[in-house]
Amino acid sequence: MRSSWTTRPENAGDVAAIRDINLAAFPTPHEADLVEALRADPQAWITGLSWLAEAPGGDLTGYALLTRCHVGDSPALALGPCAVRPEHQRQGAGSAAIHAALHAARQQGENLVVVLGHAEYYPRFGFTPASGYGIRPPFDVEDKYMMALALAPERPVPSGVIRYPAAFGV
Repeated sequence: MRSSWTTRPENAGDVAAIRDINLAAFPTPHEADLVEALRADPQAWITGLSWLAEAPGGDLTGYALLTRCHVGDSPALALGPCAVRPEHQRQGAGSAAIHAALHAARQQGENLVVVLGHAEYYPRFGFTPASGYGIRPPFDVEDKYMMALALAPERPVPSGVIRYPAAFGV
C-alpha cells in the first residue's frame, strides 16, 4: 500500500476528472453517469462527501462518494461509486478516498453508511453484513455483499429497508 496518497473533497473543477476516473475504472459509463445524476439530485448530494485521492504530482486517481439514502425513515449514507484508475489499482488510492469520505461523514455527524460491494474488501473499513443491524436492501442479494457501518456506535442504528436515491434506479 502506498502511503503517499493525499485526499481532498471534490471541488467545482473536478467534475470532468471524476467522470474520467469512473470511465477508466468500469467497463461501461453506468457509474460515471450515476455520479452525475446523484450530483444533480439535491436530496441525495451532500457537499463535502465526494472525495478524491491524488497521487504525488497531483494526478487524480481514486474516488469515493457518499450520498443520502434512508434506512426505514432514518437518514443514512450510501457508499458508491468508488473508483480507481486501472494503473493505480491495488496501491491504496481507493482505500485513501474511502477512509477520507468516512472521516468526513463522521465529522458531519452522520450515523450510518451502507454499501453493496465486495465482501472481501469493505470489512477493512469496519463494514459488516447489514442484516446484523436488521437492514435489508430493496432487492435480492446475497447477505455478505450488503454491508453497513455504524459511524457513531453510541447512537442507535436504524433498521429496515434501504431507500436509495432515485438515480440508483432501485
